[in-house]
Amino acid sequence: MYTSYFGLGEKPFSITPDPRYLYMSGRHAEALAHLLYGINESGGFVQLTGEVGTGKTTVVRTLLSRMPAHADVALILNPRVTPTEFLQSICEELGVPISDAERRSLKRLVDALNRRLLSAHAAGRRVVLIVDEAQNLSPEVLEHVRLLTNLETPTQKLLQILLIGQPELRTLLDLPELRQLAQRVTGRYHLEPLTGAETRHYVRHRMRVAGATSEIFTAGALREVHRISGGIPRVINVCCDRALLGAYASEARKLNARLVRRAAGEVYGRRFAPAWLGWIAAAVAALGVATALVGGWQAWRGGPRDPARTAGDAARAIGPIARGSVESRGRMRGESRSAPPAPAPAPAPAPDLTSGAPPRSTD
Repeated sequence: MYTSYFGLGEKPFSITPDPRYLYMSGRHAEALAHLLYGINESGGFVQLTGEVGTGKTTVVRTLLSRMPAHADVALILNPRVTPTEFLQSICEELGVPISDAERRSLKRLVDALNRRLLSAHAAGRRVVLIVDEAQNLSPEVLEHVRLLTNLETPTQKLLQILLIGQPELRTLLDLPELRQLAQRVTGRYHLEPLTGAETRHYVRHRMRVAGATSEIFTAGALREVHRISGGIPRVINVCCDRALLGAYASEARKLNARLVRRAAGEVYGRRFAPAWLGWIAAAVAALGVATALVGGWQAWRGGPRDPARTAGDAARAIGPIARGSVESRGRMRGESRSAPPAPAPAPAPAPDLTSGAPPRSTD
């Protein structure tokens, strides 16, 4: 709908794991190199984890497109299965012929798989098992996966296993009953979200791949995309796609921060406030903390506990922080104004102690 309006050949922010759109940030490049190294080495497990939406599946798809010519791959996408079903899936992926009797026996499935692995080894080929969403594997299935690494020659393991999953996979492998498997994990890598700079490059990269010839997202819009998404590529895609649709509907040629916030609110069903409101809230919270600290310090010294004086001390302590937030907001808007300092309160008149009369009230 909006592609022709912005001069794009296709939608740039599809959530499908298209390797053409893979933005090779430093951490994504390391993750891919980590997996390629695991394929070419012998034995053990290689583990890749990352939060939901950080691009693990896209990295795997890219890995498959760069798979060495001497490697045979079994890719398991649905690991919520029994041990028997898991072995059946591996045999089917590797093209291992199995009879009906073999399908019902774990031992016969392992024997059939072992024959296939020995044949590949004799032909100078590597067999790689990739398990996506591996955090969904049951401990029972994981134990059978561990036993598959016992298929070996005197000098080399016959099966290389890559476990791809969410951070829960690390927790799962820490279970005492899986410590033998954990000891065989020879490589671990955790894929972190994108930084602010990487988010900007990510959005611009996908726009260029889709055919954009000019900058459509303003700098403020890109900062807002990172703030709202937390650097999670999948969330970035959803927000940017809806923002482009919103810009098309409002006939805007450039996307600003307000459009991004509105698009994110439509997607997630809640309102996103501007960043500067967060700075003011932080300054107010800091003022409360400073008030409590000053009050506690005065109480510890046994000094006066006048609330007005305590609040004044706290305000003077937090003043530079609050002014810094306001000045930062002004700089973002291109302003150079600064608020004048508040006048100091007039001192109260000293009481007349020579007359003997009680001091008069000034009220």
